[in-house]
Amino acid sequence: MKRTSVSLRSFACKVLFASCCMTAFLAAAPGGALFAQQRGNAQRVVQGKVVDAGNAAIKGAVVYLKDGRSLSVKSFFSDDAGGYRFGQLSPNTDYEIWAEYNGKKSAVKTISSFDSKSQFNINLKIDK
Repeated sequence: MKRTSVSLRSFACKVLFASCCMTAFLAAAPGGALFAQQRGNAQRVVQGKVVDAGNAAIKGAVVYLKDGRSLSVKSFFSDDAGGYRFGQLSPNTDYEIWAEYNGKKSAVKTISSFDSKSQFNINLKIDK
């Protein structure tokens, strides 16, 4: 009887080990990114431009990205073309994004964790 108990325990450990190996294999294999994305591990990117009322690029605007979970805020200065980019964002977190320039602020935009996209292109408009 004890021998059967040990065999079942050994069998259960082997099944658990095989399951862990298969998960690791699928994540590392070509197409593993799809597997990771389906599991909610894919990273997201938000990028865009800061523009004025006439859609001209604004260089040097401060773009803020607020993490809705931790409430931490990242910032980025817009480049010569008004561009900004934030990468490696969690798909399971809501974010707020806005820009400021010379004391003026754009509207606050929200990136929802319920949106399944992995890339967001958001232009932020500031009236000068």
